[in-house]
Amino acid sequence: MEVGESKRSSGYGMPPWIFKGSALYQLHLVKAETARAFIPKEFKLVEAFGYTLGGFFLASYEDSPAGVFDELVVIAGIVWNPPTSCAWAARVLVNSDDACDHGRKHVGLPSQVARFTKRITAVQGQPKGKSTSFLNMIGLGTTLCSPTDSMDVQVSEMEGPAATDICNIKLATSVPKIKSVKWMGPAIKMSLPSFSGHTDHNPNLLKYSCHIECRVRAVEPAKVSGPSFALKEDSQHNCQTISSANEELRDNGRNLSISVMLSKPIMALEFNCLKMRVEAPLVVSNCSESPLKVS
Repeated sequence: MEVGESKRSSGYGMPPWIFKGSALYQLHLVKAETARAFIPKEFKLVEAFGYTLGGFFLASYEDSPAGVFDELVVIAGIVWNPPTSCAWAARVLVNSDDACDHGRKHVGLPSQVARFTKRITAVQGQPKGKSTSFLNMIGLGTTLCSPTDSMDVQVSEMEGPAATDICNIKLATSVPKIKSVKWMGPAIKMSLPSFSGHTDHNPNLLKYSCHIECRVRAVEPAKVSGPSFALKEDSQHNCQTISSANEELRDNGRNLSISVMLSKPIMALEFNCLKMRVEAPLVVSNCSESPLKVS
C-alpha cells in the first residue's frame, strides 16, 4: 500500500498537534454488519463470530490547538492493514467549530459539532461485579476504582440551532483517599493508528497515528443510553428544502453510530495526565485514481 504526502492545517499550525487532558477509552463488541456500513469496501473487517471490536473515546481537552473542548469518537470497528490493524471512526462529535473544521478538512474525519451537557451526582458505593473477576484474571483488578460520584454526559448533535440527542454516558468517578499519583495507574506510552477519509470533505483515504502518554487504570464501563426519542423534532418540516435522500442518509449514519454506542461494553480504560500527539495524516489512496485493493 503506497503512502503519499502528508496534509497540513494552517489553522492548527504545523503538525504534530498536541492535545492535553483526560479521556475514557471504552471497548465494545460491535456487530460486524453495523461496522461494515461505515468501513470502505477496500478494507477487510477484523471480526470473529459476527462481531468486531469498536467502542468510543470520550475526551476532555484542557489544552489543544483549538483550545478547551470535548470530543466523542465513535469507533465502528477494526480493519486489517498488514502487518497491523487500525481503527475506523464512525462519527466524531466535538463542541468546537475549529476542531470540527480541522477534523473534516485535514484529518478526513466524519466530524460534527455537538453539545456536551455534564451533570455530577453523588452515588453510594457499589460492590464489585462479575467484571471485576475477569479484570483480576488479567491483572487489572487491583486498579479498578470504586465509584463515589456519577457524571452524566449528554451528547447532542447540532445542526444550526437544532439539536438531536445522540446518547447519554454515565461515568463513574472516584477520588483517591490519600494524595498519591498511584491511584491513577501506571504511566504508559502507546500508539493508536487509524484510517480516515472517504468523506464529502476529504474523499482521499488517509492514515494517521495518535501517540499517547498518560497514566491509565481500568474502571467500570460507563453506562450508555440512547436518545429519548427515535426521530428528531422538526418544527419547520413544511419548509424543509433538504432532499429526503440526503436526510435519510444522514439519519441512517447517525442511528448506526448510536447502535455502536449501545453495543455491549467489555472493558474501559481511564486516561489521566493525557498528552496526545497527532501526526499529520498521510494520503494512502487518491480516490481520483484507481480504487485501493487490500488482500
